[in-house]
Amino acid sequence: MAGLDFSNGLETIDHNVLTARIEDVVKWARTRSMWPATFGLACCALEMMGTGGAHYDLSRFGMEVFRASPRQADLMIVAGRVSQKMAPVLRQIYDQMMEPKWVISMGVCASSGGMFNNYAIVQGVDQVVPVDVYAPGCPPGPETLMHAIGTLHEKIRDGDVFRRRDDNGGGAGITVTQLDGQGAPHPVTLGRR
Repeated sequence: MAGLDFSNGLETIDHNVLTARIEDVVKWARTRSMWPATFGLACCALEMMGTGGAHYDLSRFGMEVFRASPRQADLMIVAGRVSQKMAPVLRQIYDQMMEPKWVISMGVCASSGGMFNNYAIVQGVDQVVPVDVYAPGCPPGPETLMHAIGTLHEKIRDGDVFRRRDDNGGGAGITVTQLDGQGAPHPVTLGRR
C-alpha cells in the first residue's frame, strides 16, 4: 500500500473493476427507472398515450407510470405544439424536475413549430428548455417515440448525453430517424380532374 495517496478520495484511484462497475450500475439504474412527466399538448399526446398502452408496453423500460408531479419525474416528453402562453408553464415544470433530467421533443410542432409559423406558437421547444432527443414526424407514432427513448437510454449508458450537453451548453440535440412511416400528408393539388 506504500505510495498510494488517499487524501483526495476516489479521484486518485484509477478505474478498476469495482469503480467501473459502480458507474455502470448507476447508468443502468438511470435508464431503467426513468419516470416521464405528464405533458401532452396536442395530437402527439395521443400517440404518447398509445405508447404507454398495453400494445407497446413502456413498462418493460421501467416507465409504466407517467407522473403527474414534476418532482417525481426525470423525463419530459414535450408532445405537441407549445403556445407562447404555455412556454412559461413548461419551463416551470422543467425547473421543478430533479436532476439529472432529460427532454424529448416529440413531433415537428414541438421541434420547430411545424405548420404553425405564427406569433402564437413557439418555433421550437429548445428555446424554452434544453432538448436531448428530437423525435420527428407529424405525429410520430409509438415506434418512433420508443426509438427516441431507446436512443436516450443508450446515450445515458455510454455517457454521450453528458458530453453533448457540455459541448452544446444545453440539451444533447440528438435526432432519431422516424420508424413508423407516419409523416406529414402529401400536398393536395386542386384542379380539374
